[in-house]
Amino acid sequence: MPNPTPPNLVDVLALTLIPGLGPVLISRALRALGGPAGVLSATPERLRTVPGVGPERAKLFAQHRAEAERKAAVEAARAADLGVGLVALGMDGYPPLLAEMPDAPPVLYVRGRLEPEGADRYSVAIVGSRDCTPYGREQAARFAGGLAQAGLTVVSGGARGIDSAAHRAALQAGGRTIIVLGSGANVPYPPENAGFFDEAAAAGSAVISELPLDTPPSPETFPNRNRVIAGLSLGVLVIEAAQRSGALITARLAAEDLGREVFALPGRVDSSASAGSLNLLKAGGAHLVTAPADVLEILREPARHHHGGTHADRFLPLAEPEDAPEPALFESKPDAQPAKGNDLRTAGLTDRQRAVLDALVEPRTVDDLCRALNTDPATLRADLTMLELRRCIAREGSRVARRAGG
Repeated sequence: MPNPTPPNLVDVLALTLIPGLGPVLISRALRALGGPAGVLSATPERLRTVPGVGPERAKLFAQHRAEAERKAAVEAARAADLGVGLVALGMDGYPPLLAEMPDAPPVLYVRGRLEPEGADRYSVAIVGSRDCTPYGREQAARFAGGLAQAGLTVVSGGARGIDSAAHRAALQAGGRTIIVLGSGANVPYPPENAGFFDEAAAAGSAVISELPLDTPPSPETFPNRNRVIAGLSLGVLVIEAAQRSGALITARLAAEDLGREVFALPGRVDSSASAGSLNLLKAGGAHLVTAPADVLEILREPARHHHGGTHADRFLPLAEPEDAPEPALFESKPDAQPAKGNDLRTAGLTDRQRAVLDALVEPRTVDDLCRALNTDPATLRADLTMLELRRCIAREGSRVARRAGG
């Protein structure tokens, strides 16, 4: 028997079903009126005091409120029957990187398991063309596999081409992936990926949507899907994108609206499939990368800020007071003492990364570690970067040392 959905979450769900109230206005109303119950019980006159609502939206709200509450109760019950979880902005389990966005989705529908405070803490998006070349598909799998092995969760849109290659490679590497749908959770798109979405959810990864369960895909839903992909991620990697590819929209949202890192892989100069990627690089809109280790190196600083709870301050563009991001959901408490060996820094490390830590009984150079672990420098650099951003190790000149408690 599914667990009952908390009433407060159903109230937030009701707000998303009222015409004229998008994510930004819902967020403003929640702050101004003391939470979802306060918004639902507010008079039209009171609602009009919320910046951006105005008389027309307040009138629509009054007309549709009762029907939205009824629909929300039905929607929540159907979600539970379908095995789809719901998480609202401000609740435990809502991704803190996504919560930084001024237009963060008020509610996420989740199939599988979303672990923003654990295994999904460090995420990177991999995007590209649906009509990709064999080179693009191969490189998407190479980067996704390498980044997943380093402990990052791979985020993408579940589409044909680059998206699918990245999702599959992340799982094949033993890592995690988040599939962000441009349709409702009960309308898998593209339909030929429905079986794979089931497999990903059953394996403990996540298939998510901000849309009501039965929402069909449409040209209007995919740009919003792209913003969620960017919002979930520390950075966005464009593998192969044509001149008008939706992947470029994701990259622009990540860089201009969210201040996230953007990477691009160079392609053939005479290939139309890479024209958008190459223009992005020529314009200086992305870091040029050729290996997963390049991505890990650039993400080191954003990941440190995310770990320390200062990511929004450093990377989010300044917003007006009514658009200010929600406070961080997962703050470390000074009096909390995790048990030895159960630190979030070491949770979810790969066997190879744990072997690096075991080898650091004393500070050692990279060359020494390569010989001791019988591994190549590129692989070791990727593991060292992941361990450093988790604050398990520290650099001491030319040597690497294990941090206390790491």
